[in-house]
Amino acid sequence: MSPDASFHLDPELVRFMTSGISMNAGSGSADGTPSQCRVLGCRVDPGTDLVTVFFAEPQAVDLLRDVARSGKLAVVFSDPPTHRTVQVKGSDARRVPLAEGDLARVAAYRTAFVQCLLPLGFTEPMVRTFLDCPDAGLVALTFTPEAAFNQTPGAPAGSPWAPGA
Repeated sequence: MSPDASFHLDPELVRFMTSGISMNAGSGSADGTPSQCRVLGCRVDPGTDLVTVFFAEPQAVDLLRDVARSGKLAVVFSDPPTHRTVQVKGSDARRVPLAEGDLARVAAYRTAFVQCLLPLGFTEPMVRTFLDCPDAGLVALTFTPEAAFNQTPGAPAGSPWAPGA
């Protein structure tokens, strides 16, 4: 994928990406074997559109290896109650240290995801266990978004994302 200098995240998409929704990221090995890991929160830097996503390092070993090799990362943001889903891709992903405020951001994400799933019958202890990771085990990947796609189930799935989609 070649970078599209005209691609920018609009404020509504940034709000969606940084809310308490389901997030997963994927990459692939040199032979095409996929790697995937649950994301534990997202930060989008204003003005640069740089996206930073957080992982439990022990669960992300394969993904981190594949991203270090290729720089390629796709992150899927999905709202469980509505199934609205957007995939954001980049090819310059790299591991970065956690920044000030990131631990609080991950904690806030966990609380928001609990609230998202409670009406669907999940319990708070179940969701918190699912997202559990000691602060010392958190790692971050940052990338420049180059493209986004509507992945909401239905006819438009796979089409390039457009503001208001």
